[in-house]
Amino acid sequence: MRAAASLGLASAQDVFRLRRGAQRAAAALGLEHQDQVRLATALSELGRDRVDCGAVTVAFRSESGEQPALVVTLEWDRGPEPTPETLQLVSRLVVIEYEPHGAHGRVTIRQPLPVNHSTVTEMDARLAKALGQPDPTTEADFLRAQTRDLIATLEETRAQREELRRLNKELEDTNQGVLALYSELTKELEATNIGVLALHSELDEKSQQLREASEAKTRFWTNISHELRAPINSVVALARLLLDPGSEPVSPEQRQQITLIEASGQTVLSLVSDLLDVVKAESGLLDVQRAPVDLRLLVTQLSATFEGTYGGRDVLLLTPDLWDLPTVITDEKLLTHVLRNLMSNACKFTDEGEVRLDIGLGEDQSSPSLRVTITDTGVGIPAEELSRVFEEFYQIRGPHQSGHAGTGLGLPYARTLTELLGGTLELTSTLGVGTRVEVLVPVHGPDNGGEETGGGTQ
Repeated sequence: MRAAASLGLASAQDVFRLRRGAQRAAAALGLEHQDQVRLATALSELGRDRVDCGAVTVAFRSESGEQPALVVTLEWDRGPEPTPETLQLVSRLVVIEYEPHGAHGRVTIRQPLPVNHSTVTEMDARLAKALGQPDPTTEADFLRAQTRDLIATLEETRAQREELRRLNKELEDTNQGVLALYSELTKELEATNIGVLALHSELDEKSQQLREASEAKTRFWTNISHELRAPINSVVALARLLLDPGSEPVSPEQRQQITLIEASGQTVLSLVSDLLDVVKAESGLLDVQRAPVDLRLLVTQLSATFEGTYGGRDVLLLTPDLWDLPTVITDEKLLTHVLRNLMSNACKFTDEGEVRLDIGLGEDQSSPSLRVTITDTGVGIPAEELSRVFEEFYQIRGPHQSGHAGTGLGLPYARTLTELLGGTLELTSTLGVGTRVEVLVPVHGPDNGGEETGGGTQ
C-alpha cells in the first residue's frame, strides 16, 4: 500500500512523536485546529494501546477526488486485540475501521479534508515534510507541548462558546422582533378585517338604499305618468273638439292657438308615454310576446307615418325592397317602438339629404339575427357627446341642434327595448355628416331554438 510517510512505534517516546507528527500532518493539509487535536489524540490513544504489540507501523497517505481525505493506517503483527474502551474512545473522535486478523490487526482512520484542488503528489509531499520535522526529546517537553495544545483548544472552545452565546442572544432578539412583528401584523389584520366587514355592511346598506330608491323612482314615474295621462288626454280631446268642423266657428287666430294647444298636448302625451315605457322596461314589467313578424307590413306602416309627419321637406326617405325582407320571430310591438324612435330621431335632426332604412340578416351564420340599419345625413353628434347620448333625459346642447326639440328618452328607450329582445344597438356619428344606428335582433328570439314563445321578462 502506498504511503507518503511512515512511523514506527517501539516506545512511549514514539507515541509522543506520533501525536506531534499527526497534528503537523493535519495542519499541513488544511484541517482546522480542533480536527488536528482530534486526530492527534485518537492516534496517540491507539499508539499507547499498541506500543507493546511487536512491530507497529503507522502509515500516512492522501487521497484526492470529490472528497479528499487523509488516510492513516496503524498495523501490528502480534499481541491482543485493542481494548473496547480504546476503540470506543477513538471512534468518538474520528471514523475508524478495525480489521482483526488473529494476532495481527489493522486500524484505518479516514479524515475528510477541505477541497483545495491539490494533487495527491503535492499533498503527500506536505505530509512527508510535516512528519520529518524533529520532535521534543523528553517527556517533559512533550507534556509542555501537549499542555499548550490543550490550552489552545480550551481557548478555542471558550471562544466558540462565547460566539454561540452571542448567536443565541441575537436569535432571541430576532425571535422577539418576529413575535412583535407578528403581533403587530395580527392586530393590523384584525383591524383590516373589521374595516372590511364594516365596508361590506355599508355596501349592503347602500345597495338596499339604492334598490329602495330605484323602486321609489319607478313607483313615482309610474304614478305621475298615469296621473298626467288623463288630464293631457282631456286637453288634446277638447282641442280636437274645438277644431272639429261641426263645432262653433272660431277666428283664425283662435284656431292657430287651439292648434298650438293640441300640438303641445300631443308632445306632453308622447313624453309621458315614453317615460312610462322606460320605467316599465327598466323594472322588467314589459312583457315580451314573440310571434312571426311581417316586416313588409311594419316597413309600410313606418314609411306612411314618417312620410305624413316629415313629408314636404328636402329629405328623401329610403326604405328597402318589400319583397326581400326576411321573416323573423320577435315581439312586433317592441320592435316597432325601437324603429319608430330611431326613425323619429333621424328625421327630426335631418334638414336635407336622406334618411335610409335597411333591413337584412346579420353576417354571423351561427347565430342568425335581423340587422336593421338607419342612416341619416343630419346634424350628427360631437365625438365628446357620444358616450352620453344613451343617458336618460340627456340632450345635446349646441347651435347645430337648435330648433330640434326632444325629451332625451328616445335612444335610451330604444336600447333598453333592443336588449329586452335579446339584441344590441350600436350608434356611430360624425358632426355635420350624419348618424348611423345598427340594431341586431335574434331571428328566433334569444335561446328559444326558433319556437314561438311568450311571457314576461324580468
